[in-house]
Parts: sequence; C-alpha cells; structure tokens
Amino acid sequence: MSQRLHIDWTRCDGHGSCAELLPELLTTDEWGFPVSTSGEKEPTVPASLTGYAERAVKVCPLHALTLVRA
Repeated sequence: MSQRLHIDWTRCDGHGSCAELLPELLTTDEWGFPVSTSGEKEPTVPASLTGYAERAVKVCPLHALTLVRA
C-alpha cells in the first residue's frame, strides 16, 4: 500500500520538526515551513521510510501531518 504525506497548511506554524525527522522527504523554506524535497504537494512515502513518517506525524505539535493512501 502506497502512502503520501499530507500537510494541513491551516494548522502548520512552521516549527520544522517534521523536516528534521524526515529529511529524505521534507526540507524547510526560509520561514521554517515544510517543503517536499521532490517538489510534490503530497510526497510519496517509500515503504522504507514509513516508520519515520509515522513518527513525524505523531510528534507534530499542531497535528498538521497525516499519512493518506495514494
């Protein structure tokens, strides 16, 4: 099952913890908001990174991240 990482921009305040925990998929812009390293709006999460993506979702302070089926 393929998954994508969804960022709820109405919740995100640019803490940047998601990019620190998941640098393979996310980086931050100049204001600290997450940006996909692939340029996708909702980056595809490889199976090898699922555990890391789940952790990033869990620790997001504003619950702005979710994993969705692709």
